[in-house]
Amino acid sequence: MTTPVSGASDGDDGLSIRPAERADLLAIVRIENESFSQPWPYDAFERFLGNDGFLVAVEEGAIAGYLVADVSQQFGRQLGHIKDIAVHPDHRDAGIGTALLTRGMAVMTARGADSVKLEVRRSNDGAKRLYRQFGFEPLRRVPGYYGNDEDAIIMLRKLE
Repeated sequence: MTTPVSGASDGDDGLSIRPAERADLLAIVRIENESFSQPWPYDAFERFLGNDGFLVAVEEGAIAGYLVADVSQQFGRQLGHIKDIAVHPDHRDAGIGTALLTRGMAVMTARGADSVKLEVRRSNDGAKRLYRQFGFEPLRRVPGYYGNDEDAIIMLRKLE
């Protein structure tokens, strides 16, 4: 069950994307715990508060998903990094992940990112399909990246 957030939908029941707030953290952690076998702890999300790449999707007054992304300089270029994204199981396949990625990509582009990378479980075919729709291409495989010894696929999208 998603957690209601007061004032989150600004008077309508449609989907909205906005920066994450401290009051959202418990709902975000619940989604994280339901989505991943090795979830991030509360304090990992807390560190990203105030970062314009930490976004939540609000639907019908409840947090339905989130995205954590940032931009850093690497080798003289600005590299965007999608660090975490999840949608509550009750809200999947409704375009929320697409909406979060669209807004996140816009934020990273506005912050000067030349390209964006992410890591995805080798077994997560649904996520890989979504990322390919956004122009991400597999770059390399990282053996044993995840704690259960599953490989990660690093995906990259160059921005214009």
